[in-house]
Amino acid sequence: MADRAATSHPAAAASTIGIKQLAEVVVVRHGETSWNASRIIQGQMDPELNETGRSQARVVARRLSREAKPAAVYSSDLRRASETAQIIATACGVSNLVFDPGLRERHMGDLHGLVFDDAVRRNPEIFSWDGRTQEIPVRERVIVVTHGASTEELCLHADPTSPVRGKLFNTSICLFRVGGGEWILEKAGDVAHLGQGGFLEDAFGGDGASA
Repeated sequence: MADRAATSHPAAAASTIGIKQLAEVVVVRHGETSWNASRIIQGQMDPELNETGRSQARVVARRLSREAKPAAVYSSDLRRASETAQIIATACGVSNLVFDPGLRERHMGDLHGLVFDDAVRRNPEIFSWDGRTQEIPVRERVIVVTHGASTEELCLHADPTSPVRGKLFNTSICLFRVGGGEWILEKAGDVAHLGQGGFLEDAFGGDGASA
């Protein structure tokens, strides 16, 4: 993937809301599964993390543990997300860990189990944004562990011009400031924590085929 750096979007809206009034929502894509590595559509299927995914989860957890402590960790209840979230919550010393089916990946219908390229040939529009947004509780700082296409939808909801399609690696971080009814995308696809260990070279890059 050519562009691995996080994209930042300092928004003018922040100045009108007031930075102290903005909650911070840290959205983390789950770690890698064997289906990710094979570029197989997961949707709401429930494979677990592979060993690379568990290593990624530990790396992102270490990074987040060095930042401000979140009030809660919310997660999709699918195993690849929930295991990632449990690793993060433990590292951050957070007991308020909430599993929410509403944070699951979108349902991919008869595309479940197909290789990504075959799925796109069958339905080229399957990964286009459909306007759906996730219901995420907003508090002073929360971490949300969810899925590739779901995270893309959040980014496009906050910034329809965001170039996130195909740029969200497993355990990449997107940072939102939320307040006054507005979502501001401050950072998208941050993978600074994956710079060592060969993750960026070996892991599936997350182009919407995984979830």
